[in-house]
Amino acid sequence: MVKIEDIELRDGLYYTKTHEWCMVDDDTATVGITDYAAKVMTDIVYVEVPEVEDTVTQGEPCGTIESVKAAEDIYSPVSGRVVEVNTEVVDSPEVLNTAPYDSWLFKVKLSNKKELLNLLSKEDYLEFLKKEIEKGE
Repeated sequence: MVKIEDIELRDGLYYTKTHEWCMVDDDTATVGITDYAAKVMTDIVYVEVPEVEDTVTQGEPCGTIESVKAAEDIYSPVSGRVVEVNTEVVDSPEVLNTAPYDSWLFKVKLSNKKELLNLLSKEDYLEFLKKEIEKGE
């Protein structure tokens, strides 16, 4: 079981209830999975992300992440066009186990910046996680 005090959260990121994060620089969002997701999944062995030029939609599945014990969808925190993919993570997905905030998955040119209002702040995500952990999810 993952304990709330063992989870790393970073300032300056937006979070989702499906455990992705994004960092916005101008009109581009860098997307990854949270430390909580990495700790829950443990031994990550495979990552599939959208391809460059693919269009992603906020809240919709756009990839897959697999560990030795589970497979989960990756949901895009924002809508837009994929402009870059981190091939290092695709080739060596185990880096997500130890450095989920440094090992981003893909970058999206935002189509609607107002969607950022639908995402969680660090504080809101922490409160959400506390409830999730209490429920045992």
